[in-house]
Amino acid sequence: MLHREGSASYQELNEDVEQGTENSASLETRKEEEENIGSIILPDGESGTSSPSVPFIKSCLKNVFAVILLFIYLLLMAVAVFLVYQTSVDFREKLKHPVMSVSYKEVSLYDAPGIAFYPGKAQLLSCKHHYYDQIPPLVNLGQPGEIECTTQKISYADPFTNQTMKYALIVQGPRDVRKRELVFLQFHLNETDQDFSAIDYLLFSSFQEFLSSPEKANFMKDCESSYSSWKFSGGFRTWVKMSLVKTKEEDGSETVEFKQETSVVNYIDKRPKPGSDQLFFVVFEWKDPLIQTVQDIVTANPWNMIALLCGIFLALFKAADFAKLSIKWMIKIRKRHLKRQSQAMNRIT
Repeated sequence: MLHREGSASYQELNEDVEQGTENSASLETRKEEEENIGSIILPDGESGTSSPSVPFIKSCLKNVFAVILLFIYLLLMAVAVFLVYQTSVDFREKLKHPVMSVSYKEVSLYDAPGIAFYPGKAQLLSCKHHYYDQIPPLVNLGQPGEIECTTQKISYADPFTNQTMKYALIVQGPRDVRKRELVFLQFHLNETDQDFSAIDYLLFSSFQEFLSSPEKANFMKDCESSYSSWKFSGGFRTWVKMSLVKTKEEDGSETVEFKQETSVVNYIDKRPKPGSDQLFFVVFEWKDPLIQTVQDIVTANPWNMIALLCGIFLALFKAADFAKLSIKWMIKIRKRHLKRQSQAMNRIT
């Protein structure tokens, strides 16, 4: 009988120990579930009692930074597109409006220009070459003197009316600009029925081209059509300083133009018996040894445009690739988060 009572008490004690072990295991399981529940985001109105875990905070920060970077790269893409548009607009504007470029070339000898005089009834008395701006005193005024210049006379039809004939006296101009070579000419006009007396002249680029031209009349007609003409008056000494301007056209051709600076000095007639005739004095000299060249330059460089566009498109592709990877990474993080949330909900249920 004592043996029965001892076995019964031992069985009761064993049952109590097993029940305590089961209670502790269930308690640990409940704590793990509570921790899992606290580490997930519940929908609105179902907030957990425990605070967010550190991994969740890091994940949120990563998502925020990824979104910020995505917006930055989208902004850069917008700026790149604007730069492409603005660059193309500037390129077209530069093509339409080229920039004028002026350059100077220094020479010691010019190609001797041609000076075409239209004296009318006036007569050439003398023509000489002098140097260093030194003109000796005049002698035998009104009388024919020495003609040391190379001259030619020519007649041709007026290029504008083509009905009247024009008489021209062609004189070779100065060459040596270093020695200040000048050409001094004197004309004489006996009487005139006009109120004002003047002699017309024009300058063309090369006297040698005139000499070598087989059609000198047509050559002079072309010169008169292309160049401007000027006048110098009687009773004065007109000093003409010339400068040469070359202009390069878009088709590659080149035009020549003369610029002049003129100074006029009154002539004091010291003849014993000055009559009603008129004396004309004119001097031609180069102003400086610089030939001015004018041309239009297109500042739009297509290679710079291509390089800029390549860099912009490369930035666009890199930005699009980064945005694509960022979106994939955000989707992956979201799926992982939803998976953990569903697992936790499954444990709860």
